[in-house]
Amino acid sequence: MLFVNNTGFLFEMAPQLNAMIVFAEHRYYGQSIPFDGKTLNSTTLPWLTSTQALADYNYIIHHLKRTIPGLKQSPVVAVGGSYGGMLAAWMRMKYPATVIGALSSSAPILQFGNQIPCNTFAKIATQDYKMASPVCVDTIRRSWTIMEDFWKDQAGRDWLKDNFRVCQILDDRKVKLADFRLWLFSGWTYMAMTDYPYPTEFLKPMPGWPVKAACQHLSDLRSFKTDRDLLIAVYKGISVYYNYTGQVKDCFNISDSSTGTALGDTQWDYQACSELVMPDCTDGKTDMFYYRPWNISEYNRECHKNFAVKPDPSLAIREYGGRDLVAHSNIIFSNGKLDPWSGGGVIKAPSKRIKVILIDDAAHHLDLRASHPDDPQSVVDARKKEIAIIKKWIITATNSAEYL
Repeated sequence: MLFVNNTGFLFEMAPQLNAMIVFAEHRYYGQSIPFDGKTLNSTTLPWLTSTQALADYNYIIHHLKRTIPGLKQSPVVAVGGSYGGMLAAWMRMKYPATVIGALSSSAPILQFGNQIPCNTFAKIATQDYKMASPVCVDTIRRSWTIMEDFWKDQAGRDWLKDNFRVCQILDDRKVKLADFRLWLFSGWTYMAMTDYPYPTEFLKPMPGWPVKAACQHLSDLRSFKTDRDLLIAVYKGISVYYNYTGQVKDCFNISDSSTGTALGDTQWDYQACSELVMPDCTDGKTDMFYYRPWNISEYNRECHKNFAVKPDPSLAIREYGGRDLVAHSNIIFSNGKLDPWSGGGVIKAPSKRIKVILIDDAAHHLDLRASHPDDPQSVVDARKKEIAIIKKWIITATNSAEYL
């Protein structure tokens, strides 16, 4: 129900289009787990693929048209955000006879292979923080080296554990520096992804403009008299993501999912290993993070250990075509300029039959969220464009011989 509750624009758009809304749950996610309904491992997961999910949707659409009176000649538009946006675009590409068009919001369909630099995501996230405060970026960038120094002995690691309220003992065996860094990296980047103009609870409870809220703790250089002062400020900043409402009373289990369980982390991790390999790296120079190269060998080892699969980095490009979009039509690719995933999205239309909408002051699929009084005008305008384009598709489809 997470995306149902965070895709309010559909419910606003449907009456204008005299449309029925169908949310079809992706196989293996939510309650749609096959076999015993709960086991997710290398034995049960091989049927979890985007191509199988698209085939499911195709079947469901035809089933509904056959069984619900009045739907037989009704045109269908696929809509989705993030991975759902990728599926919406791919649905139009793979099954153009089934869906007349697709609204694909914040869909990084070019994130695969070597189509974009692997640190594109990190650079855009950094730019978000820089717009809030250049000093904030410098403070976060400095923090990684200081943490590394603290990590060199147990006394320093104990200080980090106590002051960042980590549940686990930081002993460099069970919890390594890389784990601690990743926990922080996830918090910073998820705030950039969901940098919405009003309070939300999509991933975690957060205030409006959470990046600005976090940077308020990280922009006063005069308060950083020691390295410990700077790290305490980092803790306050990262808590805007992990504990804004004070819901964590005791300590943070950094082994837990950074987004909770609703997104289906195990399922997504499997897909990221088996078919949807997205190279990801940081360099600590053009971004505000630390040196973390893309290491396909290490990635292969982790995927084999966790799921007994070997990643195929080019599979998604072979299956869906990558940048080769010129033959396709009736797809809207919308991207918020604040969204780190926009760098892997389609931001230039390959033909007049593909529409691209770039949205100022918008983060991850903000255009699909319900209207809000604090929405930037750019988002309001984007939604109007999306509705107008979809209306044209529907009129064209219903006037064609196929729907007469």
